[in-house]
Amino acid sequence: MSNEIVIPTDQPHLQCLGPLGNPDPTDLINAETNKIPFRAEKFSLDLWKDTFRSWPSPTKGWKDWFLRASHSNEVQWGERKLDQCIRLSLVDMERNESLLIAASYFWSDTLNAFVFGHGPASPTLADVLMLTGLDISTADNSHIFASKPSAKVETRAIGCWSGYIQKYRRTGPVNAKELTTFLNMWLDKFVFCGRSAGPTSVYVSAAERLANGGRFPLGRYLLVSAYHFLHQIARKLLLGQPIGNLGGPWWFINMWLSLHMHKHLEFDLFAQRFPRDIAEDYELDEEESATRPPLNFGEAAIVLPGTGGNADQVSRFF
Repeated sequence: MSNEIVIPTDQPHLQCLGPLGNPDPTDLINAETNKIPFRAEKFSLDLWKDTFRSWPSPTKGWKDWFLRASHSNEVQWGERKLDQCIRLSLVDMERNESLLIAASYFWSDTLNAFVFGHGPASPTLADVLMLTGLDISTADNSHIFASKPSAKVETRAIGCWSGYIQKYRRTGPVNAKELTTFLNMWLDKFVFCGRSAGPTSVYVSAAERLANGGRFPLGRYLLVSAYHFLHQIARKLLLGQPIGNLGGPWWFINMWLSLHMHKHLEFDLFAQRFPRDIAEDYELDEEESATRPPLNFGEAAIVLPGTGGNADQVSRFF
């Protein structure tokens, strides 16, 4: 029976589960290449109107709220692998629309990868860890986004995100309720980029768990979210439908593509500068800089230059 369900290998103590398929994936890759949107649909910028409306743009008051929250929680954030990704939210990240649009036409749902000319390439959990520092390894037996939080967060009558900050930022010690609302905004606006582009309570249960010291593999959720919205985009492109505002972590795909192609794009990762942790109204001295060298690949990739979306630039990437 063992010979029917396991595959022997060159190493005497290592066997793999069967059944055994073709070890050469070339035929599969060639077949899937003919199914990607680039092969099946003509390119049109008209399909991409309002697609990036949920891009995480700066909000007045967010940086000061970050400084307030991090003052008493930085150690705990580091232990739970949140600090690096939360700090990325301080950047006014430029999007490379032409690169994002062009790459979307090469996404294969079957392979869960971009089928580029040099071969398949896809963001992995290792990329999530390298770029964001988020937890990818903690066991997760709960349904954090489906559970009911104990904290009630009002989001409907406060206007935009700046109104949300005014309502929930406090003075004095940061309590669990304020930290929950801070992390809810971070998850909604900067991590998963909800399609409403405004305050919601979708992520309050996850934020509350993080605020109370809970741990879960947030990095896995980020990668699943990226795969899901790339699937949605590919399906719409294959049907010739407008993409619209789907929300989703475009920012992560932007970072991954920029890092993956930084030599082709002629980006110097070691010449980039990341914002310092200073207050929004802080007055710099004449010889003082508002930036510092990046501490990791994520900080270097998120400050790389961007471009708008136009047919000439997209054609260049094609």
